Amino acid sequence: MRLAQDEITMLDKLKLVALAAGRQLITKALYLYYAAQRQDTPAWARSVMFGALAYFIFPLDAIPDVLPVIGYTDDLGVLAAAIATVSFYINDEVKQAAEQKLQTWFGRSRA
Repeated sequence: MRLAQDEITMLDKLKLVALAAGRQLITKALYLYYAAQRQDTPAWARSVMFGALAYFIFPLDAIPDVLPVIGYTDDLGVLAAAIATVSFYINDEVKQAAEQKLQTWFGRSRA
């Protein structure tokens, strides 16, 4: 499968902040990312997903990401709100794809 440039950029951004942001934040971002890739996800839900992901990767936001610990709390809030809105489209297939990517970056989950 060949990835488009914007998909590579998104995955590269996620990988770069994975260790700093932590598994919880990255899990939510991956859920939205993979759910947005599904053909049966409607346009309105994709808009919510991509909006939240854009906020996540945009360097200027409410709480600067460079601040230790609290820097990603606003990102987590935005991603969590988006997930609550579109949770119907986050199925087992999406969760499995996210878990596989998480294992690549973090190793096996302890949960």
